[in-house]
Order: sequence, then C-alpha cells, then structure tokens
Amino acid sequence: MTMLVFIGALLGTMALGLPIAFALLVTGLVLMFWLGLTDPQIVMQNMWDGANSFPLLAVPFFMVAGEFMNAGGMTRRIIAIAMAWVGHIRGGLGYVAVIAAVIMASLSGSAVADTAALAAVLLPMMRASNYNVYRAGGLIGAGGIIAPIIPPSIPMILYGVSGQVSVTKLFMAGIVPGMLMGMALILTWRFYAHKEKVHTAPKASMKERLSKTGEGFWALLLPIVIIGGLKTGVFTPTEAAVTAAAYSLVVGLFVYREIKLKDTCRLFLNAAKTTSIVMFLVATASVSAWLITAADIPMQLAGLLAPVMDKPVLLTLTLMLMVLLIGTAMDLTPTVLIMTPVLMPILKQGNIDPVYFGVLFIMNVSIGLITPPVGTVLNVVCGVGKLSMEKLIKGIWPFLLAETLVLLSLVVFPELVLVPLKWMTH
Repeated sequence: MTMLVFIGALLGTMALGLPIAFALLVTGLVLMFWLGLTDPQIVMQNMWDGANSFPLLAVPFFMVAGEFMNAGGMTRRIIAIAMAWVGHIRGGLGYVAVIAAVIMASLSGSAVADTAALAAVLLPMMRASNYNVYRAGGLIGAGGIIAPIIPPSIPMILYGVSGQVSVTKLFMAGIVPGMLMGMALILTWRFYAHKEKVHTAPKASMKERLSKTGEGFWALLLPIVIIGGLKTGVFTPTEAAVTAAAYSLVVGLFVYREIKLKDTCRLFLNAAKTTSIVMFLVATASVSAWLITAADIPMQLAGLLAPVMDKPVLLTLTLMLMVLLIGTAMDLTPTVLIMTPVLMPILKQGNIDPVYFGVLFIMNVSIGLITPPVGTVLNVVCGVGKLSMEKLIKGIWPFLLAETLVLLSLVVFPELVLVPLKWMTH
C-alpha cells in the first residue's frame, strides 16, 4: 500500500502541473504523514544533507565549463574539424553530426546544450543540401543524448552521489558504451544516406584538414586532459570539473579570444541558473529518498522481483524495461534522483555491479530524452529547427531503435562494460 501511496502522490502532483521539484517535495510530505512521521525537521534536514555533498561541486563547474566552451568557439571548431574530414562523403553532414556529438559529449556532458548547438549549426546546412530534415533532426537528437554517457557526465555524478558509487569508475565505464552508441548511429545513418539525393560538399585538401584540426587542437585536448587525469588519479571528478572550467575560460579568453571579460558575468549567471534548478531537484529528491527508505519501498519492490532475483541478466532486463517506461514520462534528472535509492538495495541483493548498472541506467534515461510524450531533446530540436514534432518522431525512430539495441546488447553481454572498466581503472 505504501508503494501505491508514493506512486499515486507523485503521478497526481505531476498531473496537476506542479514542477517536478515541488512534486517530489509534496510526495515526500504525503509519505511522511502516511508513515506517521510529522516532524518538519525531517524535511529541512534531508534537503540540507542532500545538497551538502562535496562531489556535487562538480555540477556547477561542469555547467560553467559548458558555457565557456560554447561562448568560446570550441563547439564550432569541433564541427569544422568533422566537416573537413568527412563532409564530402554522401550524407557527410550526418557523419559530421555524430562525430561532433561524440567529441562534444566529452567536453560538456549536457544533452540539451550539445543538441541545441549541433541543431543550430547543422540543420540549416542540411536543409540547404536537400537532406530529409526530419531524419536529420532525429539523428542530431539521437547524437545529443550521448553526452550524459561519455564523461564528464552530470547524471553520472548524481547517480554516484545518490547511490554512493564511485563517480570516477562511472566515468571510465561510460566511454565504451558511448562510443558504441555513436557507431550504431553511423551505421544506421549510412543505410539511409545512400538512398537520399543530397548535395555533397567539396572534398577538403589535406592542408585544409590539418589547418582545421590545428585550429580545434585546444578543444580536442580538453577530453584527453580530463580522462587522462581521472585514469591516472591526478584529480577527482570534482577537480576535473574545476580544471575543465578554468581551461575552457583560458582558451576562450586568450587563445580563441571569443570571450570578452565583460561576458564572463553573464556566462557565470547562466550556469548558476541551471545549477540552481539541478541542486533544488537534488535537495527535494533527498526528502523523498529518505522516506522511501524509511517506508521500506525497495524491499517491497524486491519482493515483486523475487522470481528473477537470482538471474542477473533477467533482473537487469526487467529493471531496464521499468526504467524505460518511467523515462518516457519523466525527465532525466528527477528519474535518476528518484529511482537510484529505490534500485540500489535491489542491485545489492541481486549481485549486480552498481557501476555497470549505473551506465545502463544513464543510457536508458538518456534514451528517454528522445521518446515522447516528454522528450526534452526532441523539443529542443523542434524549437531550434522549427520542425513538426509529429514528423520528427517518425524521423528519429531508426536511431532510437539502434541505441535501444546497443542498450540491450550491454544487458546480455555485461563484459562489454566490465572488461574495459577493469582495464581503465587499473
């Protein structure tokens, strides 16, 4: 009955149109009264404890880094590099979108920001070159959701903090799955690109390619610094975030010179606004998470999953299907914050590696960003490209299917995540 009260309160408040942070807070209060815990101090203490975490300092710094990267011209130079190398191939702009999405994922970790940047630059070029703009928009959206999987990843930080899982290991474990998603998109796009009569760009000379690569060198160096530093233990994820923010500011100010000192206040303010939304979500979700544990909801769910509890692959598949359904109706961040404390005891009972599951979990909720009815990334593509949502959904389904198949392959073959992780963390 307690589980029904929790689900009913959450869905009911969301149906009333309450913002998700306040819906989580109200759900926590409903659970509190249901359990007979009427001490208001529970709410304030858990909100404070939820946000008062050193690893969460990485969130504002990665947000700031993302602002500096976009304003400093890093994004544009990455797209220019991809254009120089593969822009002349039939359907080349599609390959540019995927390659740029993978590289940008290793810089910012924000699906919405990466998708908006790619759509703003590439969709007008694709429309002018006679591409099917809805399929192209679907590809850009599907490429954008690789951002939360390849490090640095804010959703992985939230999962790691909520579930007390090593963020460094999560970052390392996300590299191969993210690359596999990129490869799946390239293969799917290749199937459709040969059927379309599109205009191709002239082939760039080797001199032009090397010139564009040289211009983007400082942008390409950042992910190497972050991943290399994490692997060698030079810095923690939080310190990596500070490094990324400082690096992107210095490059934007003194190398590319596209950021002016007067712009920095505006960029800091933009990052602060986004961070405040995430941190308030973290704080309110902490109230619900504490009460979920107090109400023993994870054990109730474990009871329902008892038939598959001793079969790790089936248990993982069942949990993935459940998360996939939730992800279609709820945005990424609240899904991570709500589901992590519910699922963590089940993972321990079912002997599932929390790092491995965390990567699959983040992949799953990222796929939810391009599935209706919520589909945050779909809305970004529609807004930037002025596209019809109905037609965009038809254009994205091949890429959505390809990424879902990658997710299922990782469920069936956990070694695809665990073996590279073992190598990268030793």
